[in-house]
Amino acid sequence: MKKHLFVLISIILVFSMFLAACSGNKASTDGDKESGGKGTKLELWTFNELHGKYYDFMVKEWNKENPDKQINLTANVYPYDDMHNKLLVAIQSGKGAPDIADIEVTKFPNYLKGQPQLLPLNDVVEPEKENIVQSRLDIYAKDGNYYGIDFHVGASVIYYNKEILDKAGVNPDDIKTWDDYAKAGKVVLEKTGVPMTTLETADHWSLWPQVAQLEGSDDLIDAKGDPNLDDPKILEILKYQQNLIEEGIAVTTPGNNHHSEEYYGFMNNGGAASVWMPMWYMGRFTDYMPDLKNKIVIKPMPAWEEGGPRSAGMGGTGTAVTTQSENPDLAKEFIAFAKLSKEGNIQLWKQLGFDPPRTEVWDMPELKEENKFTEYFGTDIFDTLIEVKDEIEGVNINENTPKVTDILNTQVLFRTLVDGEDPEKVLKEASEQLK
Repeated sequence: MKKHLFVLISIILVFSMFLAACSGNKASTDGDKESGGKGTKLELWTFNELHGKYYDFMVKEWNKENPDKQINLTANVYPYDDMHNKLLVAIQSGKGAPDIADIEVTKFPNYLKGQPQLLPLNDVVEPEKENIVQSRLDIYAKDGNYYGIDFHVGASVIYYNKEILDKAGVNPDDIKTWDDYAKAGKVVLEKTGVPMTTLETADHWSLWPQVAQLEGSDDLIDAKGDPNLDDPKILEILKYQQNLIEEGIAVTTPGNNHHSEEYYGFMNNGGAASVWMPMWYMGRFTDYMPDLKNKIVIKPMPAWEEGGPRSAGMGGTGTAVTTQSENPDLAKEFIAFAKLSKEGNIQLWKQLGFDPPRTEVWDMPELKEENKFTEYFGTDIFDTLIEVKDEIEGVNINENTPKVTDILNTQVLFRTLVDGEDPEKVLKEASEQLK
């Protein structure tokens, strides 16, 4: 009886989730928006309003250049969890999936289990491989096939509030290592009363870049593909972050993550002197922290040891074509145009402020042209990126990644940074739980 009741409840929960996802509860009013007018109809699902706008722009560009292959694109923008859940149900059931879908990198392994219901993109990726940062392709690969195309490199950098650092007499160019960073943070705190940074307690963007920077480390996932939270080097990073909190050099992030309204307001009012996040975070500054315009400078992350890597490729969204597409070749050609072509990579910067995965465009004149990002941060943005071009460490992604990031976000970070528990004990318990 209990077994039947459990099955019934499970079915109801799954069905309810599916209905919620189908209810059209979009993240923006841009959902169900058609672009391009006449032409072959393609449906696209994404969880990011800005991504939706980018596709709308690029389909117009495609139609200008391809009068004989017109596309009529419907770009649906759903809330993050709803979209990923709805897509998984559609793929597993074999019906209802779109032609094209954006899948966030930590969710992507869920869609590659068993026989992937996404189409290999090798026919459009391989002709451009030598122009693309390889690690951005590898994170969406399985058994020699590439299933997703990213928007960016996601190079991690530090955003310094130069106004606060100037008051403290700290030059960000003098900060070479994480030890230097902690020492500079003490000076900033003493001279201004402002913490040097904020550390996330419900998301992994403060921890994962520092882990990926470690030379010789297997990252959150080891070389065998297993969870790696019991790595002594990861323990040292958590201890480092805990010490920053204890000394007042860092505070826990208002709203628990760097994408919360509470954090945007806190930072916009000069609440902290810096934050490390990927390059794609620039858009959050321009859109949600307007009062920091001309105050923020972008610099390489400190290294764990002088001469070590000063960046890591973080985050990502793999755009995929599902096996249910009735026009798979056209869908592949379009996403290759939007995200692999030289023209597309220039627009990834102009439209979204992303560091394009096609590195040859980084020093092109088009990326020096004035836009909202250069107006906000200055014209030397890509000088920083080019400086660390060969130091952008990759990350290991596989089907264990969602479980590892989930346990970090829901347990490890809060227990160590908020409750002040022993990091060694917390990581050991988390590792046992994962096993």
